[in-house]
Amino acid sequence: MSRKQTFKQIETRYRKDRQRNLLAKPGPHDFVIVLDHLKASFNVPKILRSAQAFGAAGVQLINIGVFDPAPAKGALRKVPAKFPETFADCYDDLAARGYTLFLMVVDGEASLGQVELPKKSAFIFGHEEFGPSFDPADYPQLKTLKIAQYGEMESLNVSNAASIVMYEYVRQQGVGV
Repeated sequence: MSRKQTFKQIETRYRKDRQRNLLAKPGPHDFVIVLDHLKASFNVPKILRSAQAFGAAGVQLINIGVFDPAPAKGALRKVPAKFPETFADCYDDLAARGYTLFLMVVDGEASLGQVELPKKSAFIFGHEEFGPSFDPADYPQLKTLKIAQYGEMESLNVSNAASIVMYEYVRQQGVGV
């Protein structure tokens, strides 16, 4: 099978799952995951799978291209997804719905475990190499958080970081929803 045929199959699966996403229902928790310009094929399906497992209300995928939904094990069909063109569109939507937005960065203002997370929390994960697509200074209401790390690595893999954040949110809000 040629590489072109393989991409065509991936694109077909992606389009079908995106269409099925229209029927997705929010999970039991009020958190939203925002993926801002992540590499389409590497971490996005893994994060979607975790979002479904932790009961996310939804995900927003900003400027993320076609990816293979197969590693998400059906999560693209189950977690409500929005595909805003820009971060500004995403921010306006979430702010209007009363969400507190947290940008996850290595040098955040506070550590994840030291902050009481509001019921309506949105967690933003930027590009693995370049960070967010926007200037955080343009969004003064945005809070920055970090995950405490003790080793020599500068950061965690974004899918691992997202899972830690979702776990902490569920831990704080209570699992018996």
